[in-house]
Amino acid sequence: MAAKKPGKTLIIVESPAKAKTISQFLGPEYRVESSYGHVRDLPQSAKDIPSRLRDRSWTRLGVNVDEGFEPLYIVPDDKKKHVDRLKDALKTADRLLLATDEDREGESISWHVLQVLKPEKSMPIGRIVFHEVTPEAIQEALRNPRSVDEDLVRAQEARRVLDRLYGYSLSPLLWKRVRPGLSAGRVQSVAVRMLIERERERIAFVSSRYWDLEAELQVADGRFKAKLLRVFKEGVGGQRLADGKAFDPQTGKLADKNRYLLLEDEAETIVGAARDAKPWRVSALEKVPGQQKPAPPFTTSTLQQEGNRKLRFSSRRTMDIAQQLYEGVDLQGERIGLITYMRTDSLTLSERALEQARQVIVGAYGAEYLPPAPIRYKTKAKRAQEAHEAIRPTDLARRPQDVRPFLTPEQARLYELIWKRTIASQMLPAELERTSAEISVELEGGKKLVFGASGRRIAFPGFLRAYVEGADDPDAELDDQESLLPALSLGQETGLEKLQALGHETRPPYRYTEASLVKKLEEEGIGRPSTYASILSTIQDRGYVQKRGNELIPTFTAFAVNMLLEKQFADLVDPTFTASMEDDLDEVAAGKSSWDALVREFYLGDGSQLGLAQRVEESEVEYPSLLLGSDPASGESVEVKIGKYGPYVRRGEGGTDNVATIPDSVAPDELDLAAAVQLLKSKGSEKEALARDEATGRGIFLQKGRFGDYLELEQSDEEKSAGDKPRRVSLPQDLKPEQVTPEIARKLMLLPRQIGHDAEGREVSSAIGRFGPYVKRGDEFRSVPSWQDACDISLEDAIALLDKPKESRRGQTREKAVLAELGTFEGAAGPVQVLAGRYGPYVSDGETHASLPKGKDPATVGIEEAQALIEARRSSAPAAKKKGRAAKAAPKPAAKTAAAKKPAAKKSAAKKPAAKK
Repeated sequence: MAAKKPGKTLIIVESPAKAKTISQFLGPEYRVESSYGHVRDLPQSAKDIPSRLRDRSWTRLGVNVDEGFEPLYIVPDDKKKHVDRLKDALKTADRLLLATDEDREGESISWHVLQVLKPEKSMPIGRIVFHEVTPEAIQEALRNPRSVDEDLVRAQEARRVLDRLYGYSLSPLLWKRVRPGLSAGRVQSVAVRMLIERERERIAFVSSRYWDLEAELQVADGRFKAKLLRVFKEGVGGQRLADGKAFDPQTGKLADKNRYLLLEDEAETIVGAARDAKPWRVSALEKVPGQQKPAPPFTTSTLQQEGNRKLRFSSRRTMDIAQQLYEGVDLQGERIGLITYMRTDSLTLSERALEQARQVIVGAYGAEYLPPAPIRYKTKAKRAQEAHEAIRPTDLARRPQDVRPFLTPEQARLYELIWKRTIASQMLPAELERTSAEISVELEGGKKLVFGASGRRIAFPGFLRAYVEGADDPDAELDDQESLLPALSLGQETGLEKLQALGHETRPPYRYTEASLVKKLEEEGIGRPSTYASILSTIQDRGYVQKRGNELIPTFTAFAVNMLLEKQFADLVDPTFTASMEDDLDEVAAGKSSWDALVREFYLGDGSQLGLAQRVEESEVEYPSLLLGSDPASGESVEVKIGKYGPYVRRGEGGTDNVATIPDSVAPDELDLAAAVQLLKSKGSEKEALARDEATGRGIFLQKGRFGDYLELEQSDEEKSAGDKPRRVSLPQDLKPEQVTPEIARKLMLLPRQIGHDAEGREVSSAIGRFGPYVKRGDEFRSVPSWQDACDISLEDAIALLDKPKESRRGQTREKAVLAELGTFEGAAGPVQVLAGRYGPYVSDGETHASLPKGKDPATVGIEEAQALIEARRSSAPAAKKKGRAAKAAPKPAAKTAAAKKPAAKKSAAKKPAAKK
């Protein structure tokens, strides 16, 4: 009998890019496969719930709140093919190694893979971890396998269940009281509240005006500018001049009574008197040496902040590019990870990295830039966890210019940022000399003015040689780090070249940017390195936040949602509560507390306080509205409400001329009572109609909307009072607003148009839809060439078109707008692009096209996500066409396979013993 052929070791990672890189480091005895992320999750809709469980009351939540909070896990449809592939790979393996990421989520993915694959008990199973995708790191991981950390898995499971119970319990309240389709989230709602509190500060802000003086002075060695610091009056000590920080932001009044408030009239009077006053003399001079220390190496938070500030990347984009650099890039035939794991809050650098950094510094800048010993940083972030390294290049000898030819422009910029920051963190501080001078002059009447000037000189650049903020060329930018004063001496007289009064106005607090919000979340201990980017994406995708430049502006919808939650669930949107929940999850991860006890107390209460379930059941929340004040003319209240079609202003009880839509461009802090009344007034006095409807005589108006230009038919008083939606028709894509004549407007307003009925009595109509003009009969649609055809097509022509079989669009060519170039991946037919298609944005390798998920921002798509979409589309396409020879050849085995899958699905749902550990 022939001996059994030895099997391979199967290694499972999350992504195909990482699998491709790792497989190049290993011999033929290894097989590396990808799980494509999570293989199981809680059900997303009713159709995902197994039929045997659909009558249970808890299945809507996806968590068995009646028995131990056992999660109901299912394998989503788009993951089944990946699970089948992994099962096939396991059949030829003698050993299984789980190599998902080294964090809670990665641990959870490994556990779920085991639950789905169900390897035989005799098979050796190991969990390996590494923080960089390099041959050395992989070999070290292979030498040190461990078992799956059940405590980390339970902590991640608790987080997922808590988030599900929070969202699925509170979101229905938002649907009833604000608007359908909204959602609440355990962390996202807190982030939105932070933005709203900042916007409230801006709404309450009262501006103030103040003045100061600026003098341009001349000495033998050059000119310099000085600003008025203090004013001395006869019999009164010198008072420091008021600046913007001296005012109360809510009253606009001077809050610091020790400051001297200079107003315009006095400022101009002083300027007139001081121009002729002499002498202007240096009355104080001080030179103080100082240091500027380098910033520590990057963590997830600081990388996202700097990526946003310097590269203008969103947090999601920064993380997508970092993921590409981590998982591997082809460098002249060698595929290797260029940076360490990018989800970390550690500031630690390995001994190898420290030694390598010192070698690079000596070679590139000289030994004089090298500190006596390596610099070691300690993490200051609240609740820091997961002992990874900081984010750094895997090999510091790979300079940015060496790898730039093999990277996309975005990859090259981010790699350079990481390389510079890492090298600079191990260099000597910059040595500075700070000079401050005071120049005094006396006026008639005993008044004395003291002006101040300061300068900074770089005595030794230190780390600034490698890392200068906002600079690509440190040598060229060093001059910008200095503000030099000419040589001055105590008692020296200066000449006055120019003196002017400058007016200033205090400004409201700045809104958060993605960078500053991530920083705030980290400071408060909210979220984790792996969640910052998804938090920011979620609150924008769901319409709670819009961006203006780099600012994050909460929408009126966000205000309404937050008001509702604050009124009855204030603790759930309190940063302290959310941060303490992170502490509780850390306790679970450390094995110090039970995950299901944490979830039970949150959902059902603990006797001393109600749980979420009862609080939601007993809630009586009114429809939220934002009161702006009373209309000065009528005395009626004016408030902001959220309707089915967005936010609007309502006066009194509403009705004719008392309701006006709020334009998308208006931020909450810009809509005060006066602005709201003006909106109502402009609504009452409509602009001149473009045309008149021939049947009713009502005006047809050309309007601008969030999704483009459209025509709107004037409403009757009855329709306005009833709150009916106005009749609107979107402009066709090929028709510009300036091309719309009254005749065209009247034609378009006929759409949707009832053309007639066919021989069987079915209605035939035409309209313009999301994908262009069409004719319709029942559930049948056919595109027509132009909007004119939709307006003019006869019944006979429409029926003839509908009777024809649908024509495939394959082979048709048209110019497509390229939104982004992503590079390529192994197996791609060509370069991968993000394209603007007729039916929305999609990714393509030139052969396979895959639509982006609904609401996905095309700017945030990375090569890994594009690869997953394309491969998913490629693998699903044949299944949709099993009508030919292959489908007919073997119907019975397919039926058996389906039947065989049922017990497995049953088993994976009932994982009670493991869940209750």
